Amino acid sequence: MEARQSNMERSKSRSLLALTGVAALLAVAANLVISAFASRNNRRKSPKAIPGLNVRVDLSAPEILKLADQIIAKSKQVHDAVSSVPLDRVTYSNVIQPLAELEAQQFPLVQSCVFQKMVSTSGDVRKASIEAERRITAHQSLCHDREDVYRIVKAFAAKGEMMNPEATLYLECLVRDFERNGMHLSSAKRKEMLRLRNQIVELSAQYVQNLNSDMTFILFSEAELLGVPAEFLKNLEKDDNFKFKVPIRSHIVSLILDFCKIGETRKTLADVYGKRCGDVNLPILKKLVQLRHKYARLAGFQHYADYAVNARMPKTSSQVLEFLEDVSHSLTDIATKELQILKELKRIDEGDAPFGIEDLQYYVKRYEEQQFDLDFSEIKKYFPLEVVLSGIYKIFEDLFGLRIEEMPDADFWHSDVQLFSVLDLSSNELLGYFYLDLHKREEKYGHTCVVALQNSSLSSNGLRQVPVALLISQIHSEVSGCPGLFRFPQVVNIFHEFSHVIHFICNRASFTRFSGLFVDPDLFEIPAQVLENWCYEEGPLKLLSGFYQDITTPIKEETCKSLQKWQHSFAALKFKREILYAMFDQIIYSTENVDFTELFKHLHDKVMLGLPMLEGRNPASCFPRSAIGSEATCYSRLWSEVFAADIFVSKFRDNLFNQHMGMKFRNKVFSPGGARAPMEMLSDVLGRDPSIKAFADRIAGSSI
Repeated sequence: MEARQSNMERSKSRSLLALTGVAALLAVAANLVISAFASRNNRRKSPKAIPGLNVRVDLSAPEILKLADQIIAKSKQVHDAVSSVPLDRVTYSNVIQPLAELEAQQFPLVQSCVFQKMVSTSGDVRKASIEAERRITAHQSLCHDREDVYRIVKAFAAKGEMMNPEATLYLECLVRDFERNGMHLSSAKRKEMLRLRNQIVELSAQYVQNLNSDMTFILFSEAELLGVPAEFLKNLEKDDNFKFKVPIRSHIVSLILDFCKIGETRKTLADVYGKRCGDVNLPILKKLVQLRHKYARLAGFQHYADYAVNARMPKTSSQVLEFLEDVSHSLTDIATKELQILKELKRIDEGDAPFGIEDLQYYVKRYEEQQFDLDFSEIKKYFPLEVVLSGIYKIFEDLFGLRIEEMPDADFWHSDVQLFSVLDLSSNELLGYFYLDLHKREEKYGHTCVVALQNSSLSSNGLRQVPVALLISQIHSEVSGCPGLFRFPQVVNIFHEFSHVIHFICNRASFTRFSGLFVDPDLFEIPAQVLENWCYEEGPLKLLSGFYQDITTPIKEETCKSLQKWQHSFAALKFKREILYAMFDQIIYSTENVDFTELFKHLHDKVMLGLPMLEGRNPASCFPRSAIGSEATCYSRLWSEVFAADIFVSKFRDNLFNQHMGMKFRNKVFSPGGARAPMEMLSDVLGRDPSIKAFADRIAGSSI
């Protein structure tokens, strides 16, 4: 992977950029990649201490467990000390400061214990990491339920001592977190909350187990699976009559719905998938909703949706429903046109057979194949790993005024791992570090993601702890001399996740609670979704690409244009489907005694433009996030998409390399983290309140 240029090379590159624009960008990108290939094997082997890096990446299994116990002991000591402060002597320095500094000091230590379960090649280390996480999580749960600490924190809050805005917000969050756990309630009510919480955990686990243990499959002949890639069919078992056994798993069902030419097969498959575990999981979902309503009422809320949304950007469930209705309405006209095109395609292929919800994926794909000249197996050849990473670094450096440099003399948990520093270009100040662990390994976490290893914070003596992030992926290494190649969606994915890395590292919050990934969940994805758009624009795409046999040859202009059209292909219908599930989720958690099946049927007809719901479809099976993981918050992804579109269209689309706007975004969104109200940050960047208009206009103008 890439080793960065020397300062002299950088100076030449930046001068060239100033003179010759995009042509220079291409030349610089090629030079960066060539340097990367040449230097990758030249790392020095002796690790040295890296300034400001407190996270440990080389712990053995016994060391992990020992450190976990030390973390717990220190945490208990600090909480005990705070709880023993006399109520009439509470001050910032003996109540709030010890808790804040404990969080800052322990965060990298906790992560030193728990991140290894995702990346270590040692089974013993992974087991120790899992056990350490269990111990630490159990202790943290006890801390959240400490009435004695809550009483002291509440006493300090009642004093009304003057503090800066971030410290005031930190105090508010401490009080809120305790009270969401029922610390302000009577002992009897707290016991009831705990009982409900345990029931919810138990039922959620049962719900997941039911889905995971479901071994349902359908038998299809080869003719019935016409159009499904032969490579995929090779991996399916066959019965004695040589029919394929198709397991009812979401990724398998989705692939077949994408490719299968036989309408009856698509309908059968979607029908069975929509009913999976219905007999057992629908009652569990109903029970979970009831229990969550009871829990929310004990916490002082009318229903669970308000409890879930209260600490997030919309604040109330009614605001979420209004947002969903507005976005749905804004997409109706274009979604209707999209649906008519798909219906006509099916009429040509299958005659008068009615168009169903099960046909959407297949005919969207058919249209895209006909209209867009996109051979993704060929496009992949323009995205070697080194070229993509080089382009990503260049874009983020220039847009946000940064310098990214490799740190070769560090400890790593695997030889493929790299460590980079990120510095402010103008002041040369160290902003933070990030590790890259991108190559495929057995027993490694399977998805591309960012892990916080060390959060930003400012100690009482004015010293700043710098943030440290880890970017994990599973990219195939070089095979037969051919470098690892990204599929285009992987390019977008890695660009998206690197956006989180830069958001994380540019954070300047004083409290660990507001730094790193600790921002409002509804804000969290917005910066990365804004920046994803660079992957569909010609200038950035030229920087991100280079033919694997000649990296100086970037992706073709026509391909860039096709990818841009593809980005919003049938977007209105796709978002309508998301709105359907988000509305269902929000309504069941804001209303009592709802008939789930009838509600889903009604919403399906209303939102999906009259497309009928498959008979017997079970909302608990086709949309499990309402039961576990995103209950009452399934709106969040769409919320982020809408406001990200507003920022991109309004502030970046016409000048993608506008560093003035990039620095404004860095200072007003990245820097505050969770220390400032999200809506204030967005309004500050936009110069007005966020709106759904740009999102709707963009879909209408970019779709078919």
